[in-house]
Amino acid sequence: MPSRRAGAVVSRLRAGRGSSRSSPRPLAESLHRSFALFRAFLREQEDPDGCYALLARHSADQVEAYAGAVAGCTVVDVGGGGGYFTAEFRRRGAQAYLFEPDVRELGEKPPAGVVVADGYLLPLADGVADVTFSSNVLEHVADPQTFLSELARVTRPGGLIYVSFTNWLSPWGGHEWAPWHYLGAERARARYRRRTGRQPKHTLGENLFAVHIGPTLRQVRARDDVTLVSARSRYWPFLTEAIVKVPGLREVATWNLLLILRRCSA
Repeated sequence: MPSRRAGAVVSRLRAGRGSSRSSPRPLAESLHRSFALFRAFLREQEDPDGCYALLARHSADQVEAYAGAVAGCTVVDVGGGGGYFTAEFRRRGAQAYLFEPDVRELGEKPPAGVVVADGYLLPLADGVADVTFSSNVLEHVADPQTFLSELARVTRPGGLIYVSFTNWLSPWGGHEWAPWHYLGAERARARYRRRTGRQPKHTLGENLFAVHIGPTLRQVRARDDVTLVSARSRYWPFLTEAIVKVPGLREVATWNLLLILRRCSA
């Protein structure tokens, strides 16, 4: 993996637009983006390329709002599945690399250079990434804190860590068997089997875990290897950070939590 002078890159990340907080978008623009994402999610099964390409553009915009332009930066995409995020970062000039543990998630045309690797133990040296990116992976790992430790390890001091996950009590917390997970996971899975005639992809406690916002925020704030820059709803068009500050309500209304972290200096 190519390397550059760490100091120069850290300076760029800190000097990027909105290095500590993203600039607010006009409400009309934010509403338009949120509705576009919602429509894309509804069409995910029939048009996965369109759905995930749009999500990748939206996510890369969020990264650049905090880190500045990613052109020339090394981006590590952990658990990026079919490579849509990696492809978008490369399109913007980044040296992006995909690390995915499940070959079944790679699809028919995975990006060049993909590495099949566990997010708990990435085959990377310490501090090689300017940006470490993880989209909707945290709810699929049994030990989220160890996973976050590995993301922090491979990120340069001053580098950015982007982590989003679907919290359990959000309307989409049960994934393909949502929102019936509110009535219990087994009941929701049984309903999915009756309705579709096939086994659900996710099983609670095996490849899907009940991750909650409150405990996650407390654990992240207690860490000494990262600083929490922002905790916000990933898809909401307004009050993105305010809603996360309301205990109870945030567990349902946030829908998907986005954590922007900065790697602390050694």
